[in-house]
Amino acid sequence: MQPFDYVAAPSADAAIQSAAGLDGVAFIAGGTDLMQLMKEGAAAPRHLVDINALPCAEITVGGQGLRLGALARMSDVADDPAVRERFPGIAEALLASASAQVRNMASIGGNLLQRTRCTYFRDPAMPCNKRAPGTGCSALNGDNRLHAIFGGSEHCVATHPSDLAVALVALDAVVEVQGPSGGRRIPIRDFHRLPGDAPERDTVLEPGELIVAVEVPASAAARCSHYLKLRDRASFEFALVSVAAGLDTGDGAIREARLAAGGVGTKPCRLRTAEEALIGRPATAETYEAAAQRAIEGARPLAMNAFKVELLRRAVWRALATAGDMA
Repeated sequence: MQPFDYVAAPSADAAIQSAAGLDGVAFIAGGTDLMQLMKEGAAAPRHLVDINALPCAEITVGGQGLRLGALARMSDVADDPAVRERFPGIAEALLASASAQVRNMASIGGNLLQRTRCTYFRDPAMPCNKRAPGTGCSALNGDNRLHAIFGGSEHCVATHPSDLAVALVALDAVVEVQGPSGGRRIPIRDFHRLPGDAPERDTVLEPGELIVAVEVPASAAARCSHYLKLRDRASFEFALVSVAAGLDTGDGAIREARLAAGGVGTKPCRLRTAEEALIGRPATAETYEAAAQRAIEGARPLAMNAFKVELLRRAVWRALATAGDMA
């Protein structure tokens, strides 16, 4: 592991000031992903700014919705009674994310910033444009069973790993950040980037910017939301396919629909065309099937992951059926 400088910041302003003008700086909270990357040689920050002392660990559920401080621990959010009641899809996504030990350490902000689990990215001996721009993408013609069927480019086809981000995309969350130029609010749908020709950039964060909170608006669909995760083993595994679904029904028809998918895209995928197939339709198996067919439109599977197309179709149907039973 490369040597690094370390400083503990007492406030957001102090953290931002500590990072100002430095190359190779990283903020650290739980460190459950960053420390792995550093040990594997996939990341080598020269400066670490510890942000655990920042007053950003709140979990507030009110009339307008949910506010999560960036330092709120995943286990605390998943276990919060108000979150489980009014935003069940978020609680389910967190519980499906990792082991209890990791959830006790990992923060909400860190979860959104975790790096891909692509084995080529995490192996410094292999070419990877996300880790070392310009070296190539080993997954394009390599072992790409776990890779993306949406949003890939000739430079990168790695999937985004966060379960929480999928649920937040479905529920129109907003990420609040603070940086050298002040604060700004970024819709989560715009927070993560498609790889394009710059796959080394996972998000739209500018240098020195820090996540301070995530806000999720209250809605009937959020109250009747569900997160379904399909994976190779039952625990502590990343998604092959995941779906976050939320429905609001009344007078025999679907009034509002929320759908997003994970494990299939280079960023969490909002399934807008599938949502459109649901609005105004009865909450029936036939309606869910029509939406599921729309969800797989535009998929571009690689040599080893065509199975994800059918798996996504079935997962959308199942997630909608579960959310429909809650509505």
